[in-house]
Amino acid sequence: MFGHGDLRLLLLALIEQQPRHGYELIRIIEEMFNGQYSPSPGAIYPTLTMLEEIGHAAVQPEAGGRKSYAITDEGRAFVEENREAVEAVMEQTRHSARMAARAAMPENVHKAMHALKHALLMRGTDWSKAEGQRVAKILARAASEIASGNEA
Repeated sequence: MFGHGDLRLLLLALIEQQPRHGYELIRIIEEMFNGQYSPSPGAIYPTLTMLEEIGHAAVQPEAGGRKSYAITDEGRAFVEENREAVEAVMEQTRHSARMAARAAMPENVHKAMHALKHALLMRGTDWSKAEGQRVAKILARAASEIASGNEA
């Protein structure tokens, strides 16, 4: 899912926002992918250990033996020096998440989306104000019903 070094940059960007536990990082990345991808602990924890060893992250022990990872000043400087690469990884992650969601979409929903797009484009420029309002109302209602999960 990630290119060489991308997971390291993503984890640094996430702990730059606030200190986090390894499991929390796994959960956040899974949420970024809308549940379609979840990094394994075998990928996350060794990367966090490497970040600690090179001085970009520090462990903050907590009650119950849990470890929270925080970015260090050296890590923050690294992120700033590589801000463009960090932003590129974040954008690639968002793009990959969209692709994963699209791949998980049922084929009949994908076909219906294509049919809707085709119907709208076939209208060309022949739109009266009333027709525009009618179509916008249909689309808004459909979007609302889809988002809420309610059946029509």
